[in-house]
Amino acid sequence: MTDWGKTLEGRVAAKVHTGEAGNQNYLRPAFWKPVIDRLHATVTECNTAYEGARNTTKRHLKLLEDHEWTKYFTVDILDAEAPDLELAVPGGKHLKKNYVGSHLSNYDALLVLSHFKGHPMGGYGGALKQLSIGLASSYGKAYIHGAGDPDAFWSADHDAFLESMAEAAGSVMQYFHGNAVYVNVMKNMSVDCDCCEVAEDPCMQDIGILISEDPVAIDQACLDLVYAATEDPGQKHLLERIESRNGVHTIETAAALGLGSRTYTLKEV
Repeated sequence: MTDWGKTLEGRVAAKVHTGEAGNQNYLRPAFWKPVIDRLHATVTECNTAYEGARNTTKRHLKLLEDHEWTKYFTVDILDAEAPDLELAVPGGKHLKKNYVGSHLSNYDALLVLSHFKGHPMGGYGGALKQLSIGLASSYGKAYIHGAGDPDAFWSADHDAFLESMAEAAGSVMQYFHGNAVYVNVMKNMSVDCDCCEVAEDPCMQDIGILISEDPVAIDQACLDLVYAATEDPGQKHLLERIESRNGVHTIETAAALGLGSRTYTLKEV
């Protein structure tokens, strides 16, 4: 049970970002340990669709060990075995299906642990990215990036890619029927993602931790907090990354799809 009364029923999958080899900004397993232990969750990840230390199950498991995830937790690479689990995307403009790791079917609830920061393609990374690209299988990642055409991984229309992330996120939300909680941590905020082997150092001061049952609201709130940090000398640099990639469009699309609300109330605890 969470501190505000939300209960995650059954077997809980904690979706984290394990950090690419060489990345200095990802949030370490010791940081996440209290919340993962509290909910008796299993740490879950999926393989990547590009070269790196996480693009095969064997290499990914080695990285999980090197980054000490296996020291603290039971870990599960969701797409370790084929075939993928195919989730329907009702009314999708670009996607008709979302391809996620088959092991996702072993879980009843989802704890989405996101490091809020910039991203080279999406502009920013938060809860909606974790729900979509984060939980997609290796093939599913290429499918989303290509807006339904995995061969267009690097060449698809950019806004179509952002819209596809929102569509994929909705399919995962529908699969778990609201049995999910989202945590966004505004710490180590670089313009680059934890998927970057060579990433810029953080450019903004830490802001805090947000928790919600609404992935749209939590991402919007994080974005608003960046805009509100006018005294932070690194604010303009992060905003340039977000705005130049039209990052807010993922939030706009998710809200239009009915995945959540861009209106929220912040309660400090």
